[in-house]
Amino acid sequence: MDRCCRWLLVAVLSLFGTMASAVDLKHVRIAGESWPEHTNADGSGLAWDILRRVFEPAGIRLDIESVPYTRSVGLVQRGEADAWVGSYLNEVDDRVFYPRWHYDTDEIVALGLKDTTPPTVETLGQFRLAWVRGYGYQRYLPSVRYYQEVMRRGGILRMLDLKHADFYLDALGEVSDVLETSTDRSRYRVTPLTKLPLYLGFADNARGRALAKVFDQRMDTLVPSGSLRPIFQHWQQPYPFD
Repeated sequence: MDRCCRWLLVAVLSLFGTMASAVDLKHVRIAGESWPEHTNADGSGLAWDILRRVFEPAGIRLDIESVPYTRSVGLVQRGEADAWVGSYLNEVDDRVFYPRWHYDTDEIVALGLKDTTPPTVETLGQFRLAWVRGYGYQRYLPSVRYYQEVMRRGGILRMLDLKHADFYLDALGEVSDVLETSTDRSRYRVTPLTKLPLYLGFADNARGRALAKVFDQRMDTLVPSGSLRPIFQHWQQPYPFD
């Protein structure tokens, strides 16, 4: 073998060694907003239990960072986290990779005043809607026409009372939390609309794609075996894979 070929072989082996080192999957860094009983900041919750069941038997430690939702997305896009929790499919386009499997579902509901005609998925375009910035429900509810995004949930009930919006859209758990702040819950109605699968959004790099592959391979085994069902039973949540 001449010197040129030897040099080329060494370069190729070095490149593969660097790539293998860069995708050393001893831990997975997952960011997520702290949602009660789903992603508690202390590391407990349905989602964290599912992800430990997915990754830890594969020798991958779960490292959790509790941050606001939009920050969790940004951390992944910048490569400062490997994935974030609670994304809808293709919710984010830039520098993000989605696995085949979802890990849970969100029941999406509409919160409005009781004297307002209840909406359906087909009639949402007739109403003025609001939801938290970044959730992008217009992607999944194609009849939507008029909507505004709010920064936080604190002023939702006042917005509805003043008729600045007809309905507030969110997951059932978050709407229940909003109603807890009301002194008269009988003024409002919650209308079920649809269910949306929840995904991990992985960083679109070699490490993120490798972790997404592990996630899908583990889910290929865990879901058919029913191994995740006890976790949903423990947290008293509906099983999303029937």
